[in-house]
Amino acid sequence: MKKRILIVDDLHPIFIEQAEALGYQCNYQPQFTLADTLEILADYEGLMVRSKFQVDKAVFDAATSLQFICRAGAGMDNIDEAYAAQKGIQLINAPEGNKDAVGEHVIGMLLSLMNNLNRADDEVRSGLWKREANRGHELKGKTIGIVGYGFMGQSLARKLSGFDVNVIAYDKYKTGFSDRYAREVAMEEIVKHSDVLSLHIPLTNETNYLVDDEYLFHFKKPIFLVNTSRGKVVKTQAVLNAIKSGKILGACLDVLEVEKFPALGEQPWFNELKTSGKVILSPHVAGWTFDSYRRISEVMAEKLKDLEL
Repeated sequence: MKKRILIVDDLHPIFIEQAEALGYQCNYQPQFTLADTLEILADYEGLMVRSKFQVDKAVFDAATSLQFICRAGAGMDNIDEAYAAQKGIQLINAPEGNKDAVGEHVIGMLLSLMNNLNRADDEVRSGLWKREANRGHELKGKTIGIVGYGFMGQSLARKLSGFDVNVIAYDKYKTGFSDRYAREVAMEEIVKHSDVLSLHIPLTNETNYLVDDEYLFHFKKPIFLVNTSRGKVVKTQAVLNAIKSGKILGACLDVLEVEKFPALGEQPWFNELKTSGKVILSPHVAGWTFDSYRRISEVMAEKLKDLEL
């Protein structure tokens, strides 16, 4: 009997095509809610989800036949990994699929921020011609500090190689990873030397609100901050405080500790955030391109071959 995969999020059809070629039977239900999923999940060996809901103990306990979960993306923070391991359920994610999208997005946001492109565009369209006020900063000669040197951090380092910058990287869980694109350093060197700080770490108990007032206080130079990882890695008010004090020159935030409206608009810091001329925002799309949409599905389908079922 064919093993069945319930797909409850939007997914490129190449995954279904390749999974079925491997002998799986796929039920594509991207409109499903958590309640819909729980009603039938016991009949499936596989579940494919993006970030629609938390895959917690209640979901696992309802999934009596579940053998594996495919997470269409990089982060696994919406899946209880410890409980999955306890239940013997294998987990697949696809950070390889959107690493290039993230790397390019970081550079795009950073260049726009450092050269005041968003503000300058608005001003010209409004009949203002402010050359001196929009004088920018060059990347050349800057030290880029990357925290987290997995697929995303490595992708950014490679893409920065043509900008004549000094790239240093810290990763708590890796050693000996210096390469032609980045030099491995301790966090103390990130804090001491960085002109730009780019975060590429998962959301865990250790990284939850890692970037707060105290963390930013220790940086020796004013920095540009980029966060394309997870919103709760950074305390937004701390970023705004650091902008006011001059510790942060500007911030590129693709993710926020609270995302989507109306909840985002209700945050006490949101008005200050949206009116700051030193912040560029995007709606958690750094890894979400037309290209990565397909590539994520291809990566997950390829990893199905390695499952031990």
